[in-house]
Amino acid sequence: MEYANHLNEYAPAMSASEVDNEVVRIREIAKRNHNNDVYKFCYSAIDITTLSCNDSIKSVTEFARKTAEFYTRYPHIPNVASICVYPAFVETVGLAIDGTPMRITSVAGGFPASQTFLEVKALEVAMAVENGADEVDIVMNVGHMLSGEYDEAANEVEVIRSEMDKDIILKVIIESGALQTPELIRKASLLSMLAGADFVKTSTGKISVAATPEAAVVMCHAIKDYFNHTGRKVGFKAAGGVRTPEDAALYYTIVEEILGKEWLTTDLFRIGASSAANNLLSAIEGKEVKYY
Repeated sequence: MEYANHLNEYAPAMSASEVDNEVVRIREIAKRNHNNDVYKFCYSAIDITTLSCNDSIKSVTEFARKTAEFYTRYPHIPNVASICVYPAFVETVGLAIDGTPMRITSVAGGFPASQTFLEVKALEVAMAVENGADEVDIVMNVGHMLSGEYDEAANEVEVIRSEMDKDIILKVIIESGALQTPELIRKASLLSMLAGADFVKTSTGKISVAATPEAAVVMCHAIKDYFNHTGRKVGFKAAGGVRTPEDAALYYTIVEEILGKEWLTTDLFRIGASSAANNLLSAIEGKEVKYY
């Protein structure tokens, strides 16, 4: 399918200075959201993540069991949205959390570089889903985007989307830190949505520049424009570098200001994090908590 031509149906990207001004404005507003209600919601929106080269069946099992035990250890705090792991550990997580409402997210499709054969990407996604993944996070081909090969980038997403049933959530990582400019970040966001993404996600967390509020502003405006054109709501996920409660509240406020409170559900807002979980728990409990 030709996707690039559809970009002309949307307004151009904001300028870098316009984005900077919006971030300054929202940073000030975000102070109102430095409170326990927001922190609890942000905790519940986390895809708690272990994506390390030293992950093992033992370590992932322990991680997943600890996440499942949170329901009884902290009944006054809503648990995280999902556990995010490499495809080979999807079944491991499923066994560890059996009997809980916890969802399983798998990175797949050649994560984190997306530099392999499309057939391999599609097969890896299909295997993750077959093993029990409820949600899949893939990386848009950044090389295609930087080379202006927009149809190729979007068509890969379309092919991968076709490997899943409609009830599987697809999050597309645009790697905003590599795209850098508002124009490319907006194009990647729109192309992802046009190709079937249920969420647009900032980053893998595997390159030097991860989530930034500037990228989030551009992405959320793209999501809003796409919704106004199509009537379909697409979610936003900030990942990589979200560490403090204030970081989480800032992304919460960006979504609140640009997309509105109706986007502030775990069906439409996620945070990819590991260290942020303990820091949010510490803020909520009023003392240092090292649960993970």
